[in-house]
Amino acid sequence: MKVVRFEDLEVWQKARGLTRGVYHLTGNDRFSHDYGLRDQMRRASVSIMASARGLTREVYQLTGSDRFTRDYGLRDQMRRASVSIMANVAEGFSRKSDREFSQFLFIAKSSAAELQSHAYIALDQGYIDESNFERLYDDLDHTSRMISNLIKHLAALSTK
Repeated sequence: MKVVRFEDLEVWQKARGLTRGVYHLTGNDRFSHDYGLRDQMRRASVSIMASARGLTREVYQLTGSDRFTRDYGLRDQMRRASVSIMANVAEGFSRKSDREFSQFLFIAKSSAAELQSHAYIALDQGYIDESNFERLYDDLDHTSRMISNLIKHLAALSTK
């Protein structure tokens, strides 16, 4: 299994751009003077939601197979965890403070870790094959790194 570190510069840059966009869209005037940056940040904020939405779609597709028909508990828990990632990013985004937003991002990141654990169970039980497991795990890892970097960036900005 390929493991990608969160220190990957490209991911950090995307998360940084996303964070600036989130700050602007949530009313922080720090970036209001740069309208080009505002548009860039809107696009970046959409990318994290698109990633979470794609994960949810992928999980629903994988758990909709006949292999999951008898294991309702695992199927439903995987679906709930994937929905939780997307929902907590969205709910946190709508909050007025960076601290509240960070709390929801931590919940979203925890849901991603939970879903990674469930993916191992699904693999071990033969519900998903190795290639689907790898794809799901890598997608979760990428989304989790984006969330982590956003949390770190929010924390860094709050100390300035």
